[in-house]
Amino acid sequence: MQAATSTQQTAAGLQPAAKNAAVKKTTAKSTASQTPSTAPIAGILDGSNGETVNVHGHHAADGTAAKYMNKIVYLGPLGNRDTLDTPYSVMGVPHDVVVNQQLRNINDMAQYLPSVQLEIRGDPNTSRPQSRGFEADVVANSRLDGLNVVSTTPYPAEWVDNLQVLNGLAGAMYGPQNPAGVFEYTLKRPTNRRTERLSVGVDSIGTPTVNGDISGRIGKNGWFGYRLNMLHADGTAYTEGSWIRREMVSADFDIHLDDKTVIELDASHYTYAARGLAPGFGIASVTAITSIPEAPDLSKPYLAQDWSGYNMETNTFLAKIKRQINKDWSFTLGGLYQDAIRQSFSSTDTLINNAGDYTQAVTAAATADDFRTGSNMAYFNGRVYTGPVRHDLVIGTNGYIMGTYNPTTPGTTQNTITSADPASIYNPRKVDGTQPYYHGRWQSGVVSSQSLIVGDTMTFNKHWSIMGTFAWSWIDQESARNYKSPLTEVNPSPPAAAFSPTASLLYKPTDNQTVYFTYARSVQAGPVANASNTNAYQALPVARPEEYEVGYKLRYSKMQFNIAAFRMTSQYAGNFCSTGLTCTKQTYGYIGTQRNYGVEAQISGEVLPNLSVLAGMTWLDAELVSSQTAQYNNKEIVGVAPLQANLLLDYRLPSSLGSLASGWAFNANVHYVGDRAANLTNTLHIGSYTTLDLGTRYGFHVYRFPWVVRFGVSNVTNERYWASVYTGSPGATSNAAESLYAGLPRIYHFTFSAEF
Repeated sequence: MQAATSTQQTAAGLQPAAKNAAVKKTTAKSTASQTPSTAPIAGILDGSNGETVNVHGHHAADGTAAKYMNKIVYLGPLGNRDTLDTPYSVMGVPHDVVVNQQLRNINDMAQYLPSVQLEIRGDPNTSRPQSRGFEADVVANSRLDGLNVVSTTPYPAEWVDNLQVLNGLAGAMYGPQNPAGVFEYTLKRPTNRRTERLSVGVDSIGTPTVNGDISGRIGKNGWFGYRLNMLHADGTAYTEGSWIRREMVSADFDIHLDDKTVIELDASHYTYAARGLAPGFGIASVTAITSIPEAPDLSKPYLAQDWSGYNMETNTFLAKIKRQINKDWSFTLGGLYQDAIRQSFSSTDTLINNAGDYTQAVTAAATADDFRTGSNMAYFNGRVYTGPVRHDLVIGTNGYIMGTYNPTTPGTTQNTITSADPASIYNPRKVDGTQPYYHGRWQSGVVSSQSLIVGDTMTFNKHWSIMGTFAWSWIDQESARNYKSPLTEVNPSPPAAAFSPTASLLYKPTDNQTVYFTYARSVQAGPVANASNTNAYQALPVARPEEYEVGYKLRYSKMQFNIAAFRMTSQYAGNFCSTGLTCTKQTYGYIGTQRNYGVEAQISGEVLPNLSVLAGMTWLDAELVSSQTAQYNNKEIVGVAPLQANLLLDYRLPSSLGSLASGWAFNANVHYVGDRAANLTNTLHIGSYTTLDLGTRYGFHVYRFPWVVRFGVSNVTNERYWASVYTGSPGATSNAAESLYAGLPRIYHFTFSAEF
């Protein structure tokens, strides 16, 4: 029998460790039942997707069970729901995948979800996620334990337990956000079993890594839970002459005031520094480049100069209190503060012809060197009956405020390689120089959002139910033109409470199947024009994305399958000229509607007793329609692949081969991304690619303690490909892709983990 650990609690989510055996039975029954005895509680993820240990005899090493099925999903104010009771397409990367694939940052998780892609913004660690072809917001679409956090700052994979992505519109539960879904990261929490784990490893050419993770509970009935997590990595990355350093310390505490009340406290500090890693590639113009050259091999040094790079620091503080009033009513209060500081002085290579020649400049970033975010939640959940109809109710609020800061004195630009003597991306050139610096800091903008949320899930019988959730949201945006200017409203007439409804119909023909239909409409904060536009610093009206989705879910034995078809639309913003493609000064506004049709599917769990799978595929037709510029109308959205798929298999040798052989396991992952448009007129494209990752591990015991050795190779064939393309100004005069990022080369990973 497995004990509840990591994030697992009772059905109420509040019971200390001493009662965990009974708790596990209670939780399992509650999950499976059509009429659970306890109402959902917001702000709790019960850990069924997280790490587990065995309380009897020798327990297995972390991750070696390869449990890849996501049975429980977190729906913010609605609390935990069985996936079969969830009328949304929710996909996840469970804890065992993170451990077995030796992931080093949270963005590495994206490849295992077929509807998710990354817009790499200077470095894979600072990518902006997107789902179903829609770009996520910097803060509105990303959450840590249900609270908003910045998406474009580095986070170590060692910090979190799992990732869950709700694809589609979720404004009725989470307030204004882009239609890119919700990226929910779950923190590692104190375990019921005392654990001291040490992991050492090395990546690529040589980045030694040490991770210490200590967890347990003390006091009567384990009333005080603790988890201390420390990380240090320092060395050469995937190319000679590069350097990377990652350092983290985090502390997580659970304080059980009684068996119905728990306080959760979390604090973390993470620094990430890098030099000489892959740069972004721009395009000089579509007249100079008529086809995108083949991607370079990033293992070659000096595509970025070895004195260019990043210094980043992220500090996060989180607190929650959860109270079970009785078996039907509960409340959750929570708050988070985060300061994400970044100093970017990266190389930018600009392609100047089809042959791959480029110029290069190194500049200290002039904008967004600090994001300071505060977010909140307050939910009151309950259950009532009106005759035979059960109502799971919620009323609450959530929101955030984020301040953006710029340097007062931006750094100067060093033009290291010019068009008079260009270099080739296939034969990069080293240039000596010094790191450019910027100075000072001023607040350039602030955005705040707060929503009132009410919801009711009406269960009529074991077959039929209806879910309705509604939000009224208030958005405020301010910006300053320069460090001498005060903050002023960017929308002179901000809208009153914006309404976001979601309604779903669920039908369960049997206990292990669900068919659902969901309609959703949401609001999205209007983007702000930049200084070069005719309408500089003005915000566009709020966008109103809309979605129709129909889906089917099946759970059979230890397998789960889900498929969803959807239609989504949202206003598409960009620069445009009233006279066509060219003008001296452009206006920023909505230039059309992004219309996406798609079908996505995922299968997870155990195909055979010793073979686990996490696989999915997404077909997507993403176009710009009703454009006021004829050249853009009915064109593919930049960077969105029409087909994306991933297949992860994990095979453990059976116990019938003996205790020595049965410790071995092997895994393979195949990732495919189709051809993508590289500019809005679709005259440029980047090709499809397929990568292969292979790995093995061996678990064994020293006395009664589990140890495990892992070795893996990502991109085994050393495929050269463009991993990301996006445009920040779709209607720019050059009509060029703003940024291209090449995929990482072949990288080796080795990790040894031991528990004591």
